[in-house]
Amino acid sequence: MGFKKTSDLIAISFGVTSTAPDTYTEDEIALQLDVLNNEIFVVLAADLNLSVPLLVPGTNTNTAAAFASTSQATIGKLSNTNVIAVAELDIRSAAPGDCVSFERLANESYTGELDYIALISTNNFFVGVSSANTGVANTVNGRVWGYRAKADASTYAALVQSEVLSA
Repeated sequence: MGFKKTSDLIAISFGVTSTAPDTYTEDEIALQLDVLNNEIFVVLAADLNLSVPLLVPGTNTNTAAAFASTSQATIGKLSNTNVIAVAELDIRSAAPGDCVSFERLANESYTGELDYIALISTNNFFVGVSSANTGVANTVNGRVWGYRAKADASTYAALVQSEVLSA
């Protein structure tokens, strides 16, 4: 793949709060890439921190978030090519006084010997948060680390086409 690093490490922080209890809310975060010069964003790592779902005795509750290169209608899954990272917190309660919590987010942003975890070729990325049965607005705060790079023409065209067509 043909791209050349053009910046030092960049950390982009964000926060998204759902507009109403138990609804999906998504924000668009601008990367301000120079698309005329085939600039891309090389994602090195992502961290998503969720608000904890409320414990409602006898009810399963959930808070989830996703970071994606394209807009999503709901919380995406890692099986979707454009979803880069996900996090989910669950509380399972079958009856009052009976509950178990679950957390799914370990190694969503791979920590091994990868050069990068994703390439974003369009001028923005999207962060969404949702919940179930909590009755309150929930929040995701996060940070994405990466750098700007210039792609050669054929690489840039392939990246944009792949990102847009798989949306």
